[in-house]
Amino acid sequence: MPLTEEEWGLVREWTQEFLFHTPQPHVVLELYDFPPEFIGSLALGAVAADNARVLVHASRRSIGGQVKLVEALVAIDKFSVLPAVNKAKNFLERLRADRELDEEIRGDKRDKFLTSVFGDEVFIGRRDLRETLRTFLDKPSKFVLLVDGTPNSGRSYTYTFLRHLGQQSGFRPARVTLSPTSTADKVVRRLAEYVDDPTGYLASLNPTRLDDSLPSLEDAAHWLVRRATALERPLWLVLDECDTLEPNSDVWDLIGQLGLAIYEQAHGDRSPRLVLLGYGPTMHQLPFDLRASQCQDTARVVEPRDLHDFFDQYFHESPPAGLGEGQPAEEEIGALVQLAVEEVLRFANAPGGEESYMRRICRAAEGAVRVYQSL
Repeated sequence: MPLTEEEWGLVREWTQEFLFHTPQPHVVLELYDFPPEFIGSLALGAVAADNARVLVHASRRSIGGQVKLVEALVAIDKFSVLPAVNKAKNFLERLRADRELDEEIRGDKRDKFLTSVFGDEVFIGRRDLRETLRTFLDKPSKFVLLVDGTPNSGRSYTYTFLRHLGQQSGFRPARVTLSPTSTADKVVRRLAEYVDDPTGYLASLNPTRLDDSLPSLEDAAHWLVRRATALERPLWLVLDECDTLEPNSDVWDLIGQLGLAIYEQAHGDRSPRLVLLGYGPTMHQLPFDLRASQCQDTARVVEPRDLHDFFDQYFHESPPAGLGEGQPAEEEIGALVQLAVEEVLRFANAPGGEESYMRRICRAAEGAVRVYQSL
């Protein structure tokens, strides 16, 4: 399961405090068996905080690099005796599971678009979305994804799948959750954090630092897209809960400008993508020039049939120990599927609780998978 931005922030703090406590950062990395060519590619200096940012940034380029960095951290004596090491070990377990899944995908044993279990997280159903994303990734000319659906139908749930797909496909989803108080200024500043450049080679949004004003929306959108395109990993700009925006919000204008900036600066596979969750057909229309660049999906609440298909796939991919062959094996798996579906629905339909039905379904399914994995 990929680490969140907040979790990578913790990794950066640990790296700064426990790995780069010496004026010889390259030597430290040699001691922890980082590859020589990788070490040689890093622009490290005398400032531990800058070194930590550079190392984390470089390590995130691949799943193997992510695993190597966290492995090095948990092996540090001073860090290994602290309570925080337990969280780092959890990170390492999740990243190793990602690496194992990546190896299966590269070995053609697993279709990354149809995968439903990612360590402790699950993604149920949404066959149409999975196939839409297959097209979306294969065709750089399609760079705007619109996800519609009623509230609590799983629109934001889409981001769960994007995080895992990004880990396996090499792109990075950058989500900003919108609200009635969102402004274009706030959204631009939040997105600017995702296009941070630890090398310092790229121009900043407001290089003069003389005031807090931003450039025009058009200039800000083009700046964001230029920065995103220059990054080593493609960036997907994910704006969630678009339907919460006020009708007169200037964020609608920013969304259009971001789409046009990508359209005008398209550079193939490295171009950013724009993902709009909760963006319905009755909302502000995107610029006309983007009409051929869009893919669409409609989220819907998980139904019993979706649960049945989910557990049937999972139990076939990870069959019980000692399972035989033929009809008896299929009957045993069928019984497991039926039991899992009944238990998940019983939990999701139980009275009480403030969580949405979709969230309760997902939480119950994740619990069922954990119980099965522990057997």
